[in-house]
Amino acid sequence: MKSGAILVAAMTWPEYTHLMRHASAVITDEGGLTCHAAIVSREFKIPCIVGTKIATRVLKDGDIVEINSTTGLIKVKRK
Repeated sequence: MKSGAILVAAMTWPEYTHLMRHASAVITDEGGLTCHAAIVSREFKIPCIVGTKIATRVLKDGDIVEINSTTGLIKVKRK
């Protein structure tokens, strides 16, 4: 994963922490307020949206993605 990329995963585990350290944001299919992705993202001070249900199916490598973690809005621009 390139530094500054957005990490998109079904969910995260402690083994993902080294990737999350280099991510500009995290988006997951599953999870809630106290899930691993939410807690680690908060500690690293990076935006995070969890529980999308479809992120791994909708988002593709190379997509330009803008997220608003306050509202949960994800905007996608295809190349």
